[in-house]
Amino acid sequence: MDPDARVNDQAVQSESPDDAVRASSQVDVLKQLMQAPQALDELDISPSVVTDLLMRILFNEGVVSLRRLAEVTRLDLKLIDGIMEKMQYDQLVEVASAGSMGRFTYSYSLSDAGTLRARDAMERTQYVGPAPVSLGRYSKMILLQTSRKLHITPPDVIAALKHLLLPENFHRRIGPAINAGTSLFLYGPPGNGKTSIAESIAHLISGASPIWVPYAISTGGYIISLYDPAIFREIDVTKDQLKSLRTSGLNEVDRRWGLFERPAVMVGGELSMEALDLRFDPIAKFYEGPLQLKANGGMFLIDDFGRQQIRPADLLNRWIVPLESGYDFLRLRTGQTLQTPFRQLIVFSTNLDPLELVDDAFLRRIQMKVEVESPDERLFFQIFATVAKSLDVPLDKDGFMYFLNRWYRETGRTMQAVHPRDVLKILVAMCEYESIPAQLTPALIDAACESYFVDHG
Repeated sequence: MDPDARVNDQAVQSESPDDAVRASSQVDVLKQLMQAPQALDELDISPSVVTDLLMRILFNEGVVSLRRLAEVTRLDLKLIDGIMEKMQYDQLVEVASAGSMGRFTYSYSLSDAGTLRARDAMERTQYVGPAPVSLGRYSKMILLQTSRKLHITPPDVIAALKHLLLPENFHRRIGPAINAGTSLFLYGPPGNGKTSIAESIAHLISGASPIWVPYAISTGGYIISLYDPAIFREIDVTKDQLKSLRTSGLNEVDRRWGLFERPAVMVGGELSMEALDLRFDPIAKFYEGPLQLKANGGMFLIDDFGRQQIRPADLLNRWIVPLESGYDFLRLRTGQTLQTPFRQLIVFSTNLDPLELVDDAFLRRIQMKVEVESPDERLFFQIFATVAKSLDVPLDKDGFMYFLNRWYRETGRTMQAVHPRDVLKILVAMCEYESIPAQLTPALIDAACESYFVDHG
């Protein structure tokens, strides 16, 4: 399917004539924002940002072809040619070699004056990569692409959770939160699948309509690097798809933007407040975008909430305004404050009592709260049977009843969905060590449980 068609589907689907008019307008704006600049006066950033970027590439690589400059900056070849022609006129660069097919086959190197200028550019920042887009254009694109809610159906959610054994109709608790795309609080005892549920949600969101994201942003004379290969999975746009985009009204697609699966950012106890702010590299002299900026259009999971190095109250206070307004505020080292979109499903997952972590004022700002409870005995047996089958352990109901009575009913231990998997894996490992077939005998069950549970009851 055409990636742009999938993007446009999100904006075009409508339930009324008014919605259709708004959707049509959104598509028009999308085309304007994605139109590749053909000349310097069409750039949404200062021309000096591009000139300095070209200088740094030439400084690092020596002799560089025009096509290589366009490849690194992801700017149109004609635009780069125009800039290089002006730099040649200003005696900042020299033609190092010229092919037989015109200017597009030229290679350039820095002149002595250009080398001095390049050193100044390196002093300002050492960023080398795709040319940035303006903060304003980035914000418009994110708001445009998140202006309509995702439409994920019950069968979609059921399919995403099918590998988990959960209470009946559990999907109804989380499906609305995914479509609303704002906030979700998962809580309950440990070992019952909260993280697995959150990962399934992330998979659902990633599989929805893709999103256009720039590789870098420029604001206040600074560059903010946004692309992170650990978070963004790019979708290749084929020649046929590019042709389709041009047919829809785009003369040339701005390659400073990549088409990605919707991002899923997942953090745990390692999360710090610094990761939520712009991070300036004093050596490279450009900013790294904070995690919530990278999560725009997707999901941001804070797992093990309450076990971070920072106090829960400080972390929650950081989110109150963004959750309420849909905008975040970031600060440059100069003191300048930037307003950026905060458009993502933010998921808090915790084993701790929510009432001890947060106050009512914050809980009100989280749209949906879902308790992931410990399984009852019936569901516990289903989980046990499923795991036993996957590990090739013959299911013996008498063996299961011994496990249930001896290690739960007699001890008062709370059942957790993860216990069957962990205990049976230990049992299998013991049997493999002894070179005996895996079976659910009381002796083997006791040995496995004694190796697993710290409190033997």
